[in-house]
Amino acid sequence: MQTLTLIARELSLQERPALITGTSTGIKLGGSNDWSVKTTRLEGGLSTGVDVVIVTIGTFSVTLLPTRGMGVWNASSNGTNWGWKSPVSGPIHPAFVNMQSRNGLGWLDGFDELVARCGLSFNGPPGNDAGACSPIESDVTLHGRIANLPAHEVRVTIDDQGPGSISVTGVVDERTLFGPQLQLTSTVTLVAGQHKFSIDDSIQNLSSAATELELLYHANFGPPFLEGGGKFLVASQEVVPRNERAAEGIDTYDTYLPPTPGYAEQVYFIDPLANEQGVVTTLLHNATADRGVTVEFKKSSLPCLSVWKCTQSMEEGYVTGIEPGTNYPNFKSYEREQGRVIRLAGGESYRCGISIEAHLSASAVSQVAENIRKSQSSPATVHPQPQPRYSV
Repeated sequence: MQTLTLIARELSLQERPALITGTSTGIKLGGSNDWSVKTTRLEGGLSTGVDVVIVTIGTFSVTLLPTRGMGVWNASSNGTNWGWKSPVSGPIHPAFVNMQSRNGLGWLDGFDELVARCGLSFNGPPGNDAGACSPIESDVTLHGRIANLPAHEVRVTIDDQGPGSISVTGVVDERTLFGPQLQLTSTVTLVAGQHKFSIDDSIQNLSSAATELELLYHANFGPPFLEGGGKFLVASQEVVPRNERAAEGIDTYDTYLPPTPGYAEQVYFIDPLANEQGVVTTLLHNATADRGVTVEFKKSSLPCLSVWKCTQSMEEGYVTGIEPGTNYPNFKSYEREQGRVIRLAGGESYRCGISIEAHLSASAVSQVAENIRKSQSSPATVHPQPQPRYSV
């Protein structure tokens, strides 16, 4: 195994071009000898100063954003992009995102990633958290701070054992005086020969005092996986509409519309079922079921699943979000009442993560769908109206 250390704040294509390839290093990966790691710093507009790491193995590529909380900006396999087209033309440097703007909705000004984390000390809607651990934490903004905090270092690890893999690790601090002292260490890994990446996170409370943790992975997809007549599948115990707007579409909560001008978002809260290995598999596939993408996670660490349907026009941002989390994205005070806010003792860590994989044939999509059906031992309870233990 070989480790290459890159300091994110020092990366600059102009000052020090960084393109590491299998040919230049002599490191061969069993699954594919055609690999590279490219680092650059963007210039121009609201992207100025954003550091980017692009990992490519064969025809599969993942673009990471150390400057934006180690988020995943996009992925591509065989020329097929996995993400979505946001009206936000990013990636946006956090310096240009005012979290307090628009009554606490400023997080949306920087939102265009394939995967963005929501947390760490809070997520969900903005407002006042009367039950906060300290006064400095009482005013919360949409989806927290972590997606707009830069990593202070990035390490690239190349493992040539077996098929071979490339991992990018970054450390992000969400710390303040008289408030949370949380540190995220995130590793994104690609394995040669697979069109899949995994995110493995460890969140540590660096304080000697207990603190609270909320974390949600906002994984977002557009065409070709999302289209009219496309489907969402997951084995589940219960499906609950978040509010009355979501209740209007409960009969078709698992089916998507084509781009629909004027569409108002709908969110569904799901209690997912895991397989024998404790893993939850979700599948989004297109209308003909020959293009699909899975998001997998362990229920023991991410027990809550939210599905965000936002099938408005393409220009406005045609997208769906598959969002595993430690909690549902409600007001933090409500989630605390339901026992879904994690309390970390001083020095304690919490481990969780997700993996995302593309399935680019009808047979591959069919196999995943069949595996999900095997996990559904009995029909799920689909509630026609919001339920008190799920949402306000």
